[in-house]
Amino acid sequence: MIEYKEKILPNGLAVLANRDTASRMAAVNIIYRVGARNENPARTGFAHLFEHLMFRGTKQVPDFDLPLQMACGENNAFTNNDYTDYYITLPKDNIETALWLESDRMTGLDITAEKLETEKKVVIEEFNQRYLNQPYGDHWLLLRALAYKVHPYRWATIGLTPDHIADATLDEVKDFYHRFYHPSNAILSISGDFPEEEALGLAGKWFGGIPGRVVENAKIPQEPRQTEARRYEYVSDVPAVSITVAFKMGGRTSRQHYQCDLMSDLLAGGSSSRLNHFLIKEKKLFSSVNAYISNDIDPGLFIVTGHLLPGKEVAHGEKAIWDELEKLKSEAVTDYEMQKVKNKFEAGTIFGEINVMNKAMNLGYYKMLGDMSLLNGEVSLFGSITAREVAAAAGEIFVPQRSSTLIYIPEKKVK
Repeated sequence: MIEYKEKILPNGLAVLANRDTASRMAAVNIIYRVGARNENPARTGFAHLFEHLMFRGTKQVPDFDLPLQMACGENNAFTNNDYTDYYITLPKDNIETALWLESDRMTGLDITAEKLETEKKVVIEEFNQRYLNQPYGDHWLLLRALAYKVHPYRWATIGLTPDHIADATLDEVKDFYHRFYHPSNAILSISGDFPEEEALGLAGKWFGGIPGRVVENAKIPQEPRQTEARRYEYVSDVPAVSITVAFKMGGRTSRQHYQCDLMSDLLAGGSSSRLNHFLIKEKKLFSSVNAYISNDIDPGLFIVTGHLLPGKEVAHGEKAIWDELEKLKSEAVTDYEMQKVKNKFEAGTIFGEINVMNKAMNLGYYKMLGDMSLLNGEVSLFGSITAREVAAAAGEIFVPQRSSTLIYIPEKKVK
């Protein structure tokens, strides 16, 4: 259970504070409601680019890391398709260092042509190394493009192409910063051993003087219902055939999200899970298998993937995957399986709430989702799912006309 107090500053900044008396550390987390979904289709990768630029310093603080190091703090950030998250941990007595630094770079980032060119090179190199120049590196790029045709989820956080970053102008980048980096588009969350009212007061001290702005988020085009199966066979320099089947599923706050989360654990949540038992140990078709959900705010993807063993046929591998999905529709999940998965979910939630950083992150995340009841209510919600619901959800989701299948075929098999 995470207890908290919340306040909205006059400039629109949402602030949430939790008192954690068990730690001498404090955490400051700030979420900006901007991810790849908010980008211009002709200029993708900007949200991720800003994750880099935000550490390049301001006119007041040219070196962001130096004051944090002096305060014995650590920091990092991540970007996904829905939002960007920056976080700092440091001794609780130094909490104001973190608040000062975050408030300063919220609107005071020093974006110069030189800094932009430096970070553009870094991002382009990351694109090439992680996504284009290693086996299966472009898997997520290809799968999103196959599964989505309208929604901006059709491109990954890194962007559609390195050219979008290479061609970005200084004015375009500054405009992106002005549109999305301001109090009205942000959520600040704090966890540490001080009264919540004190933490809220410190937030007002450091962020209250920043002018608010009107949020200018464009309407996100929604993906139409998929009515026919999609398939892409891709010949590439990879060591083994891989099969991935993706299905549309409910958004992050829907009940179907939790049903799918449970099903993914039934299929691939550990060595005794169904896919591991039947596809690897019993049928000896795959060297590895997995099932997971994308956790997107809007309707996302349920993904089943695996690498075939040498000499095994694609058709046999696909059929084996579909056979396991069909079992979820037609055969009742046992009480033992259901309870095992629910226990794992509860344990993961409890352990995830131990440290101050996770508490601060969770406060900001559920505020961003727009449903704070999920902060302390997900275990109960997950536990309420029945075997009958699982079968119904499987019947709705795991149908050929809602599937997108991506096959990697090694070049050596084609030659």
